[in-house]
Amino acid sequence: MDPSQSAATAGTGGGGNGTINPQANDTAATTAGDDPKQNLNQVINSIQKTLGLLHQLYLTVSSFNGASQLPLLQRLNSLVMELDNMDKLAEKCNIQVPMEVLNLIDDGKNPDEFTRDVINSCIAKNQITKGKTDAFKGFRRHLLEELEQTFPDEVESYREIRAASAAELKRLAQAQSILPNGDMKG
Repeated sequence: MDPSQSAATAGTGGGGNGTINPQANDTAATTAGDDPKQNLNQVINSIQKTLGLLHQLYLTVSSFNGASQLPLLQRLNSLVMELDNMDKLAEKCNIQVPMEVLNLIDDGKNPDEFTRDVINSCIAKNQITKGKTDAFKGFRRHLLEELEQTFPDEVESYREIRAASAAELKRLAQAQSILPNGDMKG
């Protein structure tokens, strides 16, 4: 059980019925940083705390009697405060969920299906691109063979120029910490 759940279930008032005193979320008050991971963790902790409060509320309602009215009101107030806190924390999070994922969830399907479909689509597009690249390489090779038969001196000059140009690009890339494909070294 994590600290937010143990704090929610420990309770400080009213005895053994698990009542809690409303209090502000300490993680939100102590750290208001702009770190996205920290903001997300705060929202996750608030969701867990809300789930704990909902469970406590369920237990109170399921065994409701006249004496449990005050704990019920305290738990309702705690739930409202935590939902308000969660809303404020969520404003700091910039998470964009594709509509397709939400539609899958609404349809009762696993959102991992979206990830699988995106990956399969990327693989298919990658294979198409690789096929095109291979076709151009084959065309280039065939074109050079034909040109070499017709214009051997010009093709030899072309290859020398290409080799010198490639060597110069490689030297510049090493000097500027740039990879041969144009990416920066990290």
